[in-house]
Amino acid sequence: MLRELDYALVGGGLQNGLIALALRAHQPGARIAIIESGAVLGGNHTWCFHEGDVSPAQARWIEPLVEVRWPGYDVAFPAYRRRLDSPYACVTAPRLAAAVAASGCELMLESTATDVGADLVRVRARNGEVSELRARAVIDARGPDRASIESTAWQKFLGQELRLAVPHGLERPMLMDATVEQRDGFRFLYVLPLSADRVLVEDTYFSDGTHLDAGALRTSIAEYVAARGWIVEAVEREETGVLPLPLRCAPPVAAAPLVAGYAGGWFHPVTGYSFPIAARLAELVASVPAEAIAGPAIERQARAQAKQMDFAFRLNRMLFRWFEPDQRYRVLERFYRLPEAVVRRFYALELTAWDRARILVGRPPRGLKLGAMFRGVA
Repeated sequence: MLRELDYALVGGGLQNGLIALALRAHQPGARIAIIESGAVLGGNHTWCFHEGDVSPAQARWIEPLVEVRWPGYDVAFPAYRRRLDSPYACVTAPRLAAAVAASGCELMLESTATDVGADLVRVRARNGEVSELRARAVIDARGPDRASIESTAWQKFLGQELRLAVPHGLERPMLMDATVEQRDGFRFLYVLPLSADRVLVEDTYFSDGTHLDAGALRTSIAEYVAARGWIVEAVEREETGVLPLPLRCAPPVAAAPLVAGYAGGWFHPVTGYSFPIAARLAELVASVPAEAIAGPAIERQARAQAKQMDFAFRLNRMLFRWFEPDQRYRVLERFYRLPEAVVRRFYALELTAWDRARILVGRPPRGLKLGAMFRGVA
């Protein structure tokens, strides 16, 4: 069975969810199908962004996704604590899934794309039925396991959404609490106050390996929560992740089909948090004709993303090769002394040449392995 579409979006994660919403905002009559192997869109994830990361054009279709907003956030290190006033927002997978479902896109859940071409996708449904989708544009965003990565470190985390017996008293997120014991690389706790008695706590590692001991991380979160006097009534939800933080990988390219998301190089190599990048690509895709998916506008954005990624790869090589695992926190401790605007542009992957100089120039953090530096291991 052959069906005609305007857009076939392969993969139902953040990137294609945002593309679907941007397309509906810009091209309300477009025929859009999303092919997702899982039972739901978006998986079991939470994404955050700084308010300045989103343009006014993007905000009109992103706003319905926002679960919580805060006026700023905090970070804490052994020798330094800072309060930042960049507004911060949280998007959840259920809200993304609901918004995409309400947009009128056709959802082909529990379906596998067996062949993905420039204008044709073959799909096998759970019941074995095979269909062919011919589309003016095909966008493949099936995840990080398909990325072309030469060498990498890893960001690993386990997060628990907790319902507490009494209010936690937090007014702002703690984006990075690195006052905890450093082990298995750079470690920090990430805390989002979702409501007065509900909080997301993630134990996160920038590590050399992929092993994630879920039981140990649950124990660490329980100890962290208990130390703050919080009494847990229930664990409402749990999420885990092991994301590559590449030291090198292939840059994004404008081609048909367009490979988007992590697999296409449209992500943040240092942080793994890529909402701003996904939103920019979604807005751009929706703003050009389907036939221009490999055209000059996407090419320009791919070149800009590749330039930013080159610098990010350099930072990753310095972080993971120039510092012992238990000393890596000092790099972030130094970074968070930079002007707040530089910090925001770093997370958005929109660094200027002056920003890059500010990050690199100056007295290096303690713990630097001089041998690695002088051998040029970067």
